[in-house]
Amino acid sequence: MLNCAQIMGRLTADPELKLTENQVSVCSFTVAVEEDYVKSGEQRKCNFIDCVAWKNKADFVAKYFHKGSMIALDGEIKTRNWEDKNGNKRKTTEIQADNVHFCGEKKSADVVKDEIPENYEIPDDSDLPF
Repeated sequence: MLNCAQIMGRLTADPELKLTENQVSVCSFTVAVEEDYVKSGEQRKCNFIDCVAWKNKADFVAKYFHKGSMIALDGEIKTRNWEDKNGNKRKTTEIQADNVHFCGEKKSADVVKDEIPENYEIPDDSDLPF
């Protein structure tokens, strides 16, 4: 049997770090992953994938990632059943992260934004390669 998942995208909110009754770290977060295919005239669609990390990985995600951070991870797809506060039976499917990686720039978006003046414009006569 094979159960492998790899995704890369941006966190939709700050990761939520909790401790279990046995004092084990668990971190829940959602990753927005854009689809490759875009129909002409439409916006790119996005999937929102629930993820969970345990122990040291949970602490790592909670410490270094925040809403909007680009993240890459691989792990297994897990399904679990649970009961909510009202006693309703619920089912959740999520990726349990085995490896978590940084993606994109090292600097935060706020630092980069502060370095570029608001009224900065690229001159029309510039010889930019793009």
